[in-house]
Amino acid sequence: MRAILLAAAASIFALTAATASAAPSDSEIKARVARVLKATPLIDGHNDFPWEVRERFAQKTGTFDFKSDLSRQPQAPGGEGPFGLMTDIPRLHAGGVGGQFWSVYIPVTITGPAAVETTIEQIDIVKRLAARYPADLGMAYTADDIVRLHQEGRIASLIGVEGGHQIDDSMAVLRAYYALGARYMTLAHFTNNDFADSATDDPKHHGLTAYGKAVVGEMNRLGMLVDLSHVSTETMRAALETSQAPVIFSHSGARAVSDHPRNVPDDILAMVAKNRGVVMANFATGYVSDARRRWNADQAAETARMANLWTGQPGNRKAAMTAWEAAHPMPRVTIPMVADHIEHIRKICGADCVGIGSDFDGIGDTVEGLEGVDKYPALLAELARRGWSDEDLGKLAGGNLLRALRETEATAKRLQATQPSEATIAELDGTKK
Repeated sequence: MRAILLAAAASIFALTAATASAAPSDSEIKARVARVLKATPLIDGHNDFPWEVRERFAQKTGTFDFKSDLSRQPQAPGGEGPFGLMTDIPRLHAGGVGGQFWSVYIPVTITGPAAVETTIEQIDIVKRLAARYPADLGMAYTADDIVRLHQEGRIASLIGVEGGHQIDDSMAVLRAYYALGARYMTLAHFTNNDFADSATDDPKHHGLTAYGKAVVGEMNRLGMLVDLSHVSTETMRAALETSQAPVIFSHSGARAVSDHPRNVPDDILAMVAKNRGVVMANFATGYVSDARRRWNADQAAETARMANLWTGQPGNRKAAMTAWEAAHPMPRVTIPMVADHIEHIRKICGADCVGIGSDFDGIGDTVEGLEGVDKYPALLAELARRGWSDEDLGKLAGGNLLRALRETEATAKRLQATQPSEATIAELDGTKK
């Protein structure tokens, strides 16, 4: 019996040793990721750096060096967010970035003609950056442009409009943005607009109005990706039922992993699979971690309580919040948690459905190990260790977005036999501008 037990133990030891030796080393994983990113451009769905140019540098692209390390760049006076910036050209190259959708975000408080003017100014920032750094950046308007620029070793720069309020309820403005280079528009941002509901506002339209559906149709005709990040679940559903082309979520996670309203529920993920769309996983800590989401809510509630309790006594308020935070440590948010979102999206929606949408320079803090645009390989390495194939890593990195953009371009080619939409919000919704 002793001999049998010893033999069994030896077999178990040998199996364990063989398994350990079969596990790829960090250098092997790093080499795999590098191969993937050489073959397929990594395309990030959302980066808010253009707004930082507006806030920190007064819209002047010549007052800073984008080819220097901007991680220690001071804030603008009175600014919010991290001390340093998350984006610069050296780190973009280090991160293997082949394509970047630059958000031409403007706040929802800017409306009417001012929203149009401000959006055009943000588009101009993107184009001036590309013109100032032509050896590293190139404007991209098609999937073929992205592939060509990646092969040239440059970063394809694309434009994404981050809110339906930015078109001022005008089809003509929508078409003008496309002509200026915008290749996606988010249907709503933090609050509802006149034709689409936001995920972070109380329902007004319960999805899309008739005019909102017409906007989706015109985006399909133009070849502009319909972006459903920030919109309500009802708006997601209405847009998926309306769009003839693949939709994207430029920076959203999985609701089943973190129950934030900005994330995508499983029933919507199933619809996205049928639509052949792409959900690009977000790095915002409160969307990644449900524990962090709840902690953020508790901290906000405590801050409000202390403001009432210690009115006019900022020293006492600060001391009380310091004590509260010491007793309630902020939950950590890590790369494996982001990977959990991506794996869940793949589980429900399929390997053809996943992408990356960091929201860098639009978030107040970062995931540990994903502090800037140089860190994408660490996320791909985590998934490689979980058994992802090179093919699926390539789809995640940018292959799926390229495919969705090509299908959107093909849909537009088919629909452009029809006339541009002349619909107005007054005619379809009975609403005056």
